[in-house]
Amino acid sequence: EAEKNSEPENTYILRPVFQQRFRPSVVKDCIHAVLKEELANAQYSPEEMPQLTKHLSENIKDKLKEMGFDRYKMVVQVVIGEQRGEGVFMASRCFWDADTDNYTHDVFMNDSLFCVVAAFGCFYY
Repeated sequence: EAEKNSEPENTYILRPVFQQRFRPSVVKDCIHAVLKEELANAQYSPEEMPQLTKHLSENIKDKLKEMGFDRYKMVVQVVIGEQRGEGVFMASRCFWDADTDNYTHDVFMNDSLFCVVAAFGCFYY
């Protein structure tokens, strides 16, 4: 396991370096892999969904932190619902810097449930 550099970073960095930018396609692949692994055989149970939702959001956030998006605040939103053939609409709104901040989302569905994950990366100035 690589150790982090113990030297403090400059506080006046206004833009992330290219390799550390929030990349939606890479983040979406990470989210998809976690959902596929965790929800492959999951069945909807109203009693278990609060814990599963929290577990998924923390797991995804930890994986994103490992990807090296330094100086980014990661926000992960997870919604799980029962698959009943009904529709659902979701929306989010953010106030951010379009040059540095971004988001992505992914949807997982099986016969029993649906799961929508949105991940937001906001650069910390």
